[in-house]
Amino acid sequence: MLALGLPPTGSLVISQVVLSFGIPFALVPLVLLTRRADIMGSLVNRRRTTAAAAGIAGVIIVLNGFLVWLTFGQ
Repeated sequence: MLALGLPPTGSLVISQVVLSFGIPFALVPLVLLTRRADIMGSLVNRRRTTAAAAGIAGVIIVLNGFLVWLTFGQ
C-alpha cells in the first residue's frame, strides 16, 4: 500500500478495521463452546460466567460495528 503512495497512518487504520471483522468469529464460538459440558468436561463455565462473557462479547462486537461505521460510513 505504501508503494502506491497511500498515507501510512490511514492505511494502518483501515487495515486494523478490516482485521476487526474477525473478532466476532472468534468470540462467539468461544463463548458457545466453553458453556458446553460435553466439550469442556469439568472446566465448563458457570451460567454467570457465560452471561458475563456473552455481554462483554456483545459490547465488543457493537463497538467494532461502530468503528467500521466511523471509518467507512462518513
